[in-house]
Amino acid sequence: MARIALGIEYDGSGFCGWQTQPSRCALQDAVEKALSQIAGQAVATICAGRTDAGVHASAQVVHFDCETLRPESAWIRGVNALLPDAVAVTWMRDVGTEFHARYGALERRYHYIMLDQAVRPALNRDHVGWIHQSLEIEPMRAAAVHLLGKHDFSAFRSSECQANSPVRELRQLNVERRGDYVVFELVANAFLHHMVRNIVGSLAYVGAGRRAPEWLQEVLGARDRSKAAPTIAAAGLYLTGVRYDAKFTLPQARRSVWFNVLGL
Repeated sequence: MARIALGIEYDGSGFCGWQTQPSRCALQDAVEKALSQIAGQAVATICAGRTDAGVHASAQVVHFDCETLRPESAWIRGVNALLPDAVAVTWMRDVGTEFHARYGALERRYHYIMLDQAVRPALNRDHVGWIHQSLEIEPMRAAAVHLLGKHDFSAFRSSECQANSPVRELRQLNVERRGDYVVFELVANAFLHHMVRNIVGSLAYVGAGRRAPEWLQEVLGARDRSKAAPTIAAAGLYLTGVRYDAKFTLPQARRSVWFNVLGL
């Protein structure tokens, strides 16, 4: 029995999220169907991060166990030939059974891309968040400082979150303007359901002048989801990195043209 790890990128706008659904509309359904055809047996995957409907990834990592031996080309080019155009395997590694895509991840990295202009976007509507007010960067950076470190993030947790604990360690929270866009970068040991989108939504309140930077500290301390801003749209969210122990020698995520344009 071999354990195989794959890197996967996808445009999540046409899917109902990563996790399998009865309607078979999820990314996991498409990936497992293609893998099973190549393997000649049923394949079940475990991913690093179960992204929501409309969320994208340049660096999703999955693993699966398989009794069938196949060359690297089969797991990449063969599987890609069977996947929808919006999904692609970018690399493959034969890893030992000690590797686990979810529990072995040391940290996850997300980027959120926000367009702050008066007119809503049309061409890139499925790939950026949008707010009609101009956002000020420095107040958002000042607010972000209050969230760094190990905290109870209940105020930024979805009511549907199934995590046993609301405590997470937010290691980086960067806010930068890149031309017409504001880019948020968040790195943590793990994230709660909707945590990134709720944090970004609250930072946008600060950037738009609706709240002072110190408000984020009050929201965090309240541990009450109703105190924070509404959940921001999924379209601007990307899973862009998952870090594992160096002994697994996994490749870095492939950089998309979209990220190169923004200088990410």
